[in-house]
Amino acid sequence: MGSQSPPFELPLSSSSELILTHPTTAERTAIWTLDAKDWGRALTVPTYLGRQNYLLTVPLAHDGGITHWVLVPRSLPPDERPILASCESLRKPALLRTANGEIKDVITHCIGSVFCNPEYRGRRYAQRMLKDLGEELKKWQTGGDVECKFSLLYSDIGKKFYAGLGWHPFPSSHLSFPPATQQLTSWSELGVRRLEYPDIRQLCEYDERVLRKQLADTKGTKTHVALLPSHDTMQWHHLREDFVTNALFGRSPTTKGAIGGRDGARVWAVWTRSFYGPLIDPKSGNTLHILRLVIEDESDAAREENTRALRGILELARDEAREWQLGTVQMWNPTAYVERLVEGMEIGHEKVDREEESIASLMWYGEGEGKVENIDWVWNEKYGWC
Repeated sequence: MGSQSPPFELPLSSSSELILTHPTTAERTAIWTLDAKDWGRALTVPTYLGRQNYLLTVPLAHDGGITHWVLVPRSLPPDERPILASCESLRKPALLRTANGEIKDVITHCIGSVFCNPEYRGRRYAQRMLKDLGEELKKWQTGGDVECKFSLLYSDIGKKFYAGLGWHPFPSSHLSFPPATQQLTSWSELGVRRLEYPDIRQLCEYDERVLRKQLADTKGTKTHVALLPSHDTMQWHHLREDFVTNALFGRSPTTKGAIGGRDGARVWAVWTRSFYGPLIDPKSGNTLHILRLVIEDESDAAREENTRALRGILELARDEAREWQLGTVQMWNPTAYVERLVEGMEIGHEKVDREEESIASLMWYGEGEGKVENIDWVWNEKYGWC
């Protein structure tokens, strides 16, 4: 199968002998066994395989929500063909505001786990697979009232490779905060409380309503796109987190975020814990990611209250990072307003403009080029990552 040398000469990446199709269960397992060395370093290989299979059962994956893709020679049968390149796509709900102001519910496909067996690298098979996939996703799982107007990926190899294939880079920065060095309790004195599973659905529903109104109120002729911060989308991150923390610690975190402030002017964050390598290795990059940060009232009048609530949220996040042995807390693409609030706090932090890792990239299927100057990607935060 995919890890074995083929009994024939490998075709050129431009060959019509190559097709984009879907792997069998055995082929999928073979792919995961190989890519565990890159993306499963925090886990044993059997546990990583267990996580991958578990993620096929979560709500976001239901009804074909996740699709696996492979580039293979068409002349060989399944389970006997070399897997020349592979990836997966995750279907997510999204909103589109067209140039004429129409608001549409659409889907998007988020591409992840792009992988090429080291045995076949250097032959441009990944490029061929992605070239074919970009075209395929325009119509994948569409029909009737369901449209796909763009696809997404998050590049870990810089901006040029995927831009050359049509996925243009969008703003990719974050604020980085260190974990607490000792247990922090001051967050509770700042009026902040923990968010747990029962809280998340209602906040997601509220957030969706706000997003729709924000897009409806937007002026001008620029196209806007946004991934819906739906409960299923957030839950995908949390269930993934639960599986991994159970494997590493024998328990899962109950705190999924934090909230503070008064009704109508709340500040809240939903987060997840990501483990990329061994706990004992400070170079692993294990991170508490703030998936979504919401400040309901960004007026000058609410600034003092917002600063107080956000400080408490960040202190609790830093304490959670300490407890779960994470090296940093990250907040993706903060607004200028949020950056000003953070600057007024006595919390050490760093602004990072990412150039190599997790570069948010978008391929546009509508009119125009689909670059950052043509499209506004609204709420480009970590919850959209796949």
